[in-house]
Amino acid sequence: MDNNLAKVRSIADYQFGKGVGVLLFSENIQIQYSPRTGRIRYINLDGERLATLRPTDGVLSLSLKAAQFMAQETPFAKCFVTVKSEVSKFIAAGGDVFAVHVVKVDAEVGAKDEVIALDEDGKVLAVGRTVLSSEEMKAFKTGVAVKIRHGTAEN
Repeated sequence: MDNNLAKVRSIADYQFGKGVGVLLFSENIQIQYSPRTGRIRYINLDGERLATLRPTDGVLSLSLKAAQFMAQETPFAKCFVTVKSEVSKFIAAGGDVFAVHVVKVDAEVGAKDEVIALDEDGKVLAVGRTVLSSEEMKAFKTGVAVKIRHGTAEN
């Protein structure tokens, strides 16, 4: 278990910035393994999912619970996209983020990165995966910037 805890922490550090792994994944997390391959699949805390280790590229997909925690406890993480407050209801309902609505994005964010969408007040709206890099989000005025996977207002 200790080796796998170190592994998920180092993936989180690589993906979101140094120090995120230790804060996000405490000693009492539960790791679920794929029954077929025996590899790490889900990381849970108290029976609630924090993240999924994607088998295709070996990076973490965050749950909304992990996103809320990261927004509060790890503001230095490099995975935030801030959108205009006027579209926050649409994003929270699971709608994709368009480049024109991006107010601020961490410079380290690249295409296909896992990100947390925030409104202008810093409230978590959704988690998703970028389609564009941070530079492209700033430069483009059309097109989808982030494909949303889970919104906070979804039922």
